[in-house]
Amino acid sequence: MNYTRDRSLQLAIGIPGSLAIVGLVTLALKLAGSELQIQLIALLYLLPILVCTVLWGLSVGILAGFLSFLAFNYYFIQPYYTLAVHRTQDLITLIVFFIVAVVVSQLIGQARQAERVAKKRELEAMRMYELISAFAGLTDVELILKTLAEKIVDTFHFDQVEITSAVDQNAGQVKYHFPASSILVEPCDLSMTMFTARSTQGEIKLWFDQNTLSLEETRLLSAFSNQGALAIERAHLFESENVARVLEESDRVKTSLLNSVSHELRSPLAAIKASASSLRSRTVEWESAAREELIATIDEEADALNLLVGNLLDMSRIDAGALKPMLRWNSIQEIIKGVEGKMRNQLHHHPVVYDIPADFPLVPTDYVMMEQVFTNLFSNCIKYAPHETSINVSGRKIEERALITVVNQSPPVPEEQLDFIFTKFHRITAADKITGTGLGLSICKGIIEANKGKIWAENLPDGFAFRISLPLTLEGELPRTPKDEIDGKKPPDTSD
Repeated sequence: MNYTRDRSLQLAIGIPGSLAIVGLVTLALKLAGSELQIQLIALLYLLPILVCTVLWGLSVGILAGFLSFLAFNYYFIQPYYTLAVHRTQDLITLIVFFIVAVVVSQLIGQARQAERVAKKRELEAMRMYELISAFAGLTDVELILKTLAEKIVDTFHFDQVEITSAVDQNAGQVKYHFPASSILVEPCDLSMTMFTARSTQGEIKLWFDQNTLSLEETRLLSAFSNQGALAIERAHLFESENVARVLEESDRVKTSLLNSVSHELRSPLAAIKASASSLRSRTVEWESAAREELIATIDEEADALNLLVGNLLDMSRIDAGALKPMLRWNSIQEIIKGVEGKMRNQLHHHPVVYDIPADFPLVPTDYVMMEQVFTNLFSNCIKYAPHETSINVSGRKIEERALITVVNQSPPVPEEQLDFIFTKFHRITAADKITGTGLGLSICKGIIEANKGKIWAENLPDGFAFRISLPLTLEGELPRTPKDEIDGKKPPDTSD
């Protein structure tokens, strides 16, 4: 739209401008009088032609050439002050001057036109580069429409732009109107379909104050439309790729879960079934040691099944974002001792050694969830640490946080694997050597983070350590110590 306006403005200024310049040159030549030869005057009259062509284009340059021809003939060719020519030499001079004037204006006009076209191409290339750069990395359809509308208005200065995308996979049809505060007037002045080689991606509606666009504007607007369609298609393909990736990952997780759980379920169920069958067959004396061993086996394997089901339920709640801890002031040592009591049969070959100060503060945590954390950590220690090695639990207060460390004598983990041991189904050791679902540590991580803490693992010179960092404040309350509880200085109950 600017190209057409600029052309009309050039003509509006160029026509009176050429008259003025030719008039000034004629006045200057008349003042010079007879001191100038006719050939020099003819050459000097080429100056207004050059100036007008450079300033206002070929049409104005030709007009300046015609005016210079008339002024030259009227004022400087005998007989003066008439357009009649009596001498053959003067006629030839006028004809040569007119031809030279037209040729010069044509050459300069073509050079100016080539320069103008080059600038237009440069401007178009720059605008296209800005648009493509703005689209880079955009995967949201609404943001793409907003960017395209703003670039169109900034480039073409349309009054209003409305862009409608094709049906989006999730949100349906997406529209963007710019400027947002303006009122739409139907029908629009121009409508363009946005399409790619695959399908139609949307439509652009334009409102502006003139009926036609120049060829250059139409070409550039079409390029904008094509780039917008490609950006929308790329966003849809990116979304489809993400959905496919999520489905693929979900399928992989389900397969891993079924493989792990089926093995973990079959082993304790088989042990429980065999023990129950032995007891039912009455081949075992009622008061014999074998009976006690079978009952202990049933009890242990039932605990293992309970732990497995608990882990599965916890992981499903973590994945669904439904894990909402009930934070209360609790003694970490009390929680760990409770877990030790429940797992006394499994911990038979792994005594738990405590190094927790008597004045170690209470920690705001969810009691049941923290039991699950230490149950999973102890289970991991039992699986990997050699028999008759201890599990060392220590607690330290560091600034406003509690640091709990669980150390066992298991082999070191490769450094590159430390960041992944809390990932679901990630196993360092082959499943045929160490049983498990690969969920325990990932559940620990989810629970600790839900309790506003952090958990990580480290290789030590004499073993392997799990470290847990938890905050010591609850809704502005300062840390409490077990002694405060005994003295009756309990923190206020913050439960609903």
